[in-house]
Amino acid sequence: MEDESVARPDRKTIIFFGNSLTAGMGLEPEQAFPARIGEKIDSLGLDYLVVNAGISGETTASGESRISWLMREKVDIFVLELGANDGLRGIPLSETRENLQAIIDTVKNHNPDVKIVLAGMQIPPNMGPEYTAEFRSIFPELAEKNEAYLIPFLLEGVAGNPELNQADGIHPTEEGQRKVAQNVWTIMRPIL
Repeated sequence: MEDESVARPDRKTIIFFGNSLTAGMGLEPEQAFPARIGEKIDSLGLDYLVVNAGISGETTASGESRISWLMREKVDIFVLELGANDGLRGIPLSETRENLQAIIDTVKNHNPDVKIVLAGMQIPPNMGPEYTAEFRSIFPELAEKNEAYLIPFLLEGVAGNPELNQADGIHPTEEGQRKVAQNVWTIMRPIL
């Protein structure tokens, strides 16, 4: 078996940067959607190193504070999945937008040719209809502004389905993570 930590100049790198959804909270790391994407890439014989940089509880502010550290190596594709925890905590939307933009700027500054994939998120309506609608619009607006690829809604077909979520109703089960991986793969496959 090949040592994944060995850098090779011809190997491209994909970083999945997110929160507990990316980290696969409540599951084994190999059951989280980044690992599922890695399996699909391997099955096609493509030479990519897939890095799961998801941390449970991550907000856009904490993500923005750690992104420079993560950019020490070259990145070819950067999948940004942050914002849900901001929305659930009622963080001002201007802050969420600014933090996401700062993360994108940092990634681009370190990797000018990087392809950025932004995972669209939605939140339950308990913060009010205006907040909920504006929150949802942040992701397509930032994708357009930054010429990034957009996953319209990361949890499409999973959110709200008790059979695809763990007991907390928020974090996907193993089967839910498979569906999330398919949502990501639809957008990602053409850019590999």
